[in-house]
Amino acid sequence: MSKTEVKVPDIGDYTDVPVIDILVADGDTVEKDQPLLVLESDKATMEVPAPAAGMVRDLKIKVGDKLSQGMVICALESDEANAPAAAPQADPQKPPEKPEPQPPAPEPAPASKPAAAKTGGGNVDVKIPDIGDYAGVPVIEVLVADGDTVDKDQPLLVLESDKATMEVPSPAAGTVRGMKVKVGDKVSQGDAVCVLDAAGPGDDAPAQETTAAPAARLAPAEAPPPPPSEAPRAAKPADSTASPAPASTEVPYAGPATRKFARELGVDLAQVKGSGPRGRIVIEDVQGFVRTRLAAPSKAAATSAGGAGIPPIPAVDFSQFGAIETKPLARIRKLSAAHLSRCWLNVPHVTQTDEADITEVEAFRKQQSEELAAAGGPKLTLLPILMKAVAVAMKSYPEFNASLSPDGESLIMKQYCHIGFAADTPNGLVVPVVRDVWSKGIAELSAECAALAKKARDGKLKPDEMKGGCFSISSLGGIGGSHFTPIVNAPEVGILGVSRALMKPVWDGMAFQPRLMCPLSLSYDHRVIDGAYAARFIVHLSRLLADVRRLLL
Repeated sequence: MSKTEVKVPDIGDYTDVPVIDILVADGDTVEKDQPLLVLESDKATMEVPAPAAGMVRDLKIKVGDKLSQGMVICALESDEANAPAAAPQADPQKPPEKPEPQPPAPEPAPASKPAAAKTGGGNVDVKIPDIGDYAGVPVIEVLVADGDTVDKDQPLLVLESDKATMEVPSPAAGTVRGMKVKVGDKVSQGDAVCVLDAAGPGDDAPAQETTAAPAARLAPAEAPPPPPSEAPRAAKPADSTASPAPASTEVPYAGPATRKFARELGVDLAQVKGSGPRGRIVIEDVQGFVRTRLAAPSKAAATSAGGAGIPPIPAVDFSQFGAIETKPLARIRKLSAAHLSRCWLNVPHVTQTDEADITEVEAFRKQQSEELAAAGGPKLTLLPILMKAVAVAMKSYPEFNASLSPDGESLIMKQYCHIGFAADTPNGLVVPVVRDVWSKGIAELSAECAALAKKARDGKLKPDEMKGGCFSISSLGGIGGSHFTPIVNAPEVGILGVSRALMKPVWDGMAFQPRLMCPLSLSYDHRVIDGAYAARFIVHLSRLLADVRRLLL
């Protein structure tokens, strides 16, 4: 086994740069070019890559440490077979060869700078500076526009490879003219960016080369690990003082891997809140953002704002018309608003109405209610009778006990019958669910409905007691009204609205008879239920309610 010391590479003129993230630990196995840690200065961030593959040993730094070029980070332990070959040892019996004289080495050329040739009239041509071995690097932000006045070293645009981002600074002060790049363009060293109309010597002045260095160097994705002088440098978000452009001038604070991941998912990093050191956005933040967006309804759907391309209701300052009071919306109402908006926008509603003759059922209910009360049982209302009648009708019309699959390709037929009922509470509408209605009698359903209604009023319903419904009933008979249009409680496909029963004269073939008629409103999902099928269902339900003996058949 061999060990190689990993040191902080060339990080420009910076010293004592804070460590904001450590990406490995002792014992971790890393690949060549895998990031080990992240440094951040006031102007740039930088991922320090592993110069070779191996196992991390003797990690000497922690978050918050301040590092400079040449400081030891850790050791990389690798197999001897993978270690570089040792230099051949000199033969002690052979005198050392006298080295041949070498010509003096030429002075090193200055580091590649973004050339900005001075032209007549004080204009400066701005070109893409040295960006390492990269070509065709995408432009992800353009921070200025034609006519903007910029200072020297002010960022003009941001480039990004798979591993690093880079701000291209202005080589001089001046006014931007002839901007030649836009977001999405791919540029290489020497490509024209724009012209700076700069104050300076006239046409007779000698041409000058501006030596503003790029804010960061892009490391080749597949190239061998760069020497310390070519370590990748990644830029921090653009200076907020940059002149505004049509796109946002603030570059989100995130590493290249996070940016690439966000692009693949179509996520705008400007909307993501970072949880890393100093607000840095990490991949987990992007994943959490996507999960939240998928699980939560949009603000438009949760309120009166539009959905499915519908324009939102414009905001109005009601105080201009008179005194107002703003009250916070109860949590239950907020949740109900979001759910009902989704249901109304996604389900093609049709409502079928009818009237059921409940004269005999009402007489039966009163008699049984007195007997139950005498035995210490609950008061018998019309709701459990309606619930049992609906459950029996669903056996004859099973498509009312189904749900459409998410892809809309199939119908999920349920072999159980759970029915929910709308309960009015001080905080808003809730829908408790009574389970296994097929197997329960009316007295048992009455007791269960009463218990759930009390828990709803007391705010003690559990989440599981409001899940799994196959069909819903919304009864307003105790309040009044005739017919109404209930909203289907998706993914259910039907809901029955019940209004106040009234005595009406009904023709029996020979004379008008006083009968207690109950208005019924059946709303259904027209993607699953046809009009004729719904009409047959409500007629069958009315016959069951007219004679409770049919519930036994």
